[in-house]
Amino acid sequence: EQKRLDIISNNLANSATAGYKKQSVSNRAFQDVLAIKIRDGSDAYIDRPVGTMNLGVKIGEEYTDYGQGSIRHTEGTYDLALSGQGFFKVRYVDKQGNESFKYTRDGSFTITRDGYITDANGNRLQGRGGDVVIPPDSLTVAIGKSGVITADGTVVDTLALTDFEDYDYLRKYGDTMYEPVDGATEKDADAEILQGYTEQSNVKVVKEMVDMITITRAYEANQKVIRSYDGMLDRAVNQVGRLQG
Repeated sequence: EQKRLDIISNNLANSATAGYKKQSVSNRAFQDVLAIKIRDGSDAYIDRPVGTMNLGVKIGEEYTDYGQGSIRHTEGTYDLALSGQGFFKVRYVDKQGNESFKYTRDGSFTITRDGYITDANGNRLQGRGGDVVIPPDSLTVAIGKSGVITADGTVVDTLALTDFEDYDYLRKYGDTMYEPVDGATEKDADAEILQGYTEQSNVKVVKEMVDMITITRAYEANQKVIRSYDGMLDRAVNQVGRLQG
């Protein structure tokens, strides 16, 4: 319940973050164990299996809901939203200077003085020709639904949208970026690009608040159970044991 509460808190904290995808976690049972009656005098002191028992639940798998978020109109020239399946591709450089490609649905891009289109952290948006570069003196920049970029009527590049066969082979990196792991298979994205819009998070705040209340009550119920067991053990040790002594 504590892990679920942490994830819901993170979802709520990022409910206004463009491109954020809701996180969830599943529960699973511990492996069943076999209980055996050992040297019971009522059963001729023969060891006999009683049956299986379960020791409770544990954290299962943390997973991401990649469902479409709502589209918000911003009128920003370099704000881009994806309608459909796929990701923007950005070139990421870590503090050691190592380069890699990350994938995101956060289309809140800006342009640098040198004409590079970047995200809020300076990661450069990728086109089919590499880093997307807009001539600095361009007056009009248009990005079509298929990703074709034109500056003053001249085609500059086409956005390199990417999708994957199975999202289970994506690993979350930060709040809105993802990176493929071994076994990931790329495919062409089936998405339209909307210029002047951003995709909002797919977190439903009301549902998350209801789930948080449910988790809090379950957590309190577990606390009461533990206190009850603690009370029974206390009586068994300090009261029943004392009378027998």
